[in-house]
Amino acid sequence: MSTVVEQVWATLAHLTDPEIPVVTLRELGILRDVTETPDGVEVVITPTYTGCPAMGQIEDDVRGALDKAGIAARVITRLAPAWTTDWISAEGREKLRRYGIAPPGACADAQPIHLVARGITCPRCDSAQTERLSAFGSTACKSLYRCLSCREPFEHFKPI
Repeated sequence: MSTVVEQVWATLAHLTDPEIPVVTLRELGILRDVTETPDGVEVVITPTYTGCPAMGQIEDDVRGALDKAGIAARVITRLAPAWTTDWISAEGREKLRRYGIAPPGACADAQPIHLVARGITCPRCDSAQTERLSAFGSTACKSLYRCLSCREPFEHFKPI
C-alpha cells in the first residue's frame, strides 16, 4: 500500500455515519476502497441503499476531511457491487449493538436479501423474545422492534 493511500485511510478513519454517529463509514462498509491511479487518488463509497438520503452528507464529509488534510482525491459513488450488511465489520456490529440497534446477521451468498428477520435479539437485555413493530425504523435500512422481556423498543439493521 502506498504512503498516499495509507494517509487517505488514516484521514478518513474518524468519519462516522451521519445517521448512526457511533460507527465509522469504514466499519459500516460504506467506505469501500482507496486507490492511487495515474489520474490521482480515488476514494470509493457505496450507499447502504440506492437513494440513501445520507450519501450527500457522507460525500461532503469525505471531501471535507480530504481537503482539510490537503489531499487531492476524487470521491466516487459506486453502486455495484451493491452494499450488503456482510460488509459491516465485527467492531461495527458491536458498536451498533451497544448503541441500541440490533445488528444484522450474515447473509447467504445465494440469498443476499431477506425480507423477514428471525431471532432478533434485544441489544439491551439479550432476550430473544422480541417482536417487529414496523418494517421501517428511523431510516429505510432499519426496522423497529420491541423487546417483550424488558419492553424497550429498538431498531434492527436489516440484513441485505
